[in-house]
Order: sequence, then C-alpha cells, then structure tokens
Amino acid sequence: MQADSSTLATDSRTDTDEQLVERVFKGEKQAFDLLVLRHQHRLLGLIGRIIRDPHEAEDVAQEAFVKAYRALGNFRGDSAFYTWLYRIAINTANNHLVARGRRPPDTDIDVDDPEQQDVHGLMADLETPESARTRDELKEVIDRAIAELPEDLRTAFTLREFNGLSYEEITEIMGCPVGTVRSRIFRAREAIDAKIRPLLQN
Repeated sequence: MQADSSTLATDSRTDTDEQLVERVFKGEKQAFDLLVLRHQHRLLGLIGRIIRDPHEAEDVAQEAFVKAYRALGNFRGDSAFYTWLYRIAINTANNHLVARGRRPPDTDIDVDDPEQQDVHGLMADLETPESARTRDELKEVIDRAIAELPEDLRTAFTLREFNGLSYEEITEIMGCPVGTVRSRIFRAREAIDAKIRPLLQN
C-alpha cells in the first residue's frame, strides 16, 4: 500500500485532491500515488477500527485503493474525493467481514439531537498526576468497547471522533440520512459510556 515518494517527480503538494484526479484522467498515473500518500494513514486508521487485525486491515486498505483507482472514472466530483474514497474503503471492509461470516447490521433508529459528551473529553478530564493508571485502564476499556460495537455504529463513531468529519460528510460516506448518522453516533456513545461508567465511578 505504501507509495514511494522518491519516485514522484511531479509531486505537487499544493494540488487539491480533485486536481490530482484530473491529472490521473490526463494520463499521469503517478498522481494517484500522491493521493495514496495523502490518505493512506487516515484510511488505514478508519479500516483498522472496522477490522481489528492489523494485517487484514492493511490488505483491505490496499484493496480499497485498487478499487478506487479502477473506479476513478466514476468519480464525478459531486462530493469531496476523500468522502468518495472513504465510502469505498468502508464497503470494502464490510465486504471483507461478510466474506468471513460477519454481516454488518443494517437496522437504525433516528434521534433528533443526540449530542453527547465525547470520549476525548472524558480522557481530558482525567489528566491529573494521580490518574495515570486510570487513564490506561480507561483507554483499554474504550478501545475494547469500540471494537465490540456493531459495524455501522463503529464506522459512524470513528468517522466523527477519530477522523473529525461532519455529520453531512458522514452521511455522504455511509449513504444514509443525517438523522441516522446522529442515531448511530448517539448509540455508540451510549454503549461506550455504559462500559466506562463503572470505571469512572470507581
């Protein structure tokens, strides 16, 4: 999956994703390597939250970039390139799970305004000298709680909390209404909160 930056003689750091796509369309295939370099770490992080095995996640990320390259002609610029790319990555990861007998759930409810305290805020609240062990325990519990979420909740939560995407961007990536995205994030936060509440109380 790693692109070799030393071979990218035409590297234009100031080019937007869309400009790099245009360069690919014009026959400059190395421009896609720049897109890989730009997005590979965040993409792998996203897939790693869906597929916990790091070797499998790396393979799926590689497959996602291959699929994106082959499907580049279908990219019309109606949304940002990275939302289009993330959608391919999520679909590829979910297909990987399905192939191994784990079908992502597809049931959702809508919640009007499910804004809740986020996990990063909880971590920040524990930044005191005497809380180092508690922080480590909390991180372990949070990681485990995220891993145990259904795929649709984990994906929405990861895109929001770890990739910093807006609800509208997540809607484009996951192909569902904003209310559904809010619902998924709300339910993910509730599930994580239920896991960490006993630790915080102790």
